[in-house]
Amino acid sequence: MVMTKVMVGRHVEQMSEPVESEVPERATRRVFSRAYKVRILAEYERTDRSGKGALLRREGLYTSLISEWRSQRDAGALSTLGPVRGRPPTDPREHDLTKLQRENARLQADLAKARRVIEIQGKLSALLEQLAAGSAETTRGDAP
Repeated sequence: MVMTKVMVGRHVEQMSEPVESEVPERATRRVFSRAYKVRILAEYERTDRSGKGALLRREGLYTSLISEWRSQRDAGALSTLGPVRGRPPTDPREHDLTKLQRENARLQADLAKARRVIEIQGKLSALLEQLAAGSAETTRGDAP
């Protein structure tokens, strides 16, 4: 904590302020791609001595990294660009295909449900006709 003096009226009081550090509490390790390493090495080797220092300052690098990247390049590690890390890109047609398959399955389920409802409605209609015909016969039988 930093103690500062603040003028309040005629009195000087001390106040504590939280310290804002520019350095993060936990450092994160930087990861450089192969293409970046190759590009920086090529630019570093093209420039003169003062340009090399400017390049390192601009990129926030150290000469030890340049030496390490040179060793990697000489060993052949930087010559071939490997596969891109992460999930492979999907084909838009595959995405559309899976979407259409899900929609087809949903529509098939809806169709099956509609057919069951129609079947039940038909049976209910037939049952109501039988009941209506049976009640008409009983009312005719009682009337004469």
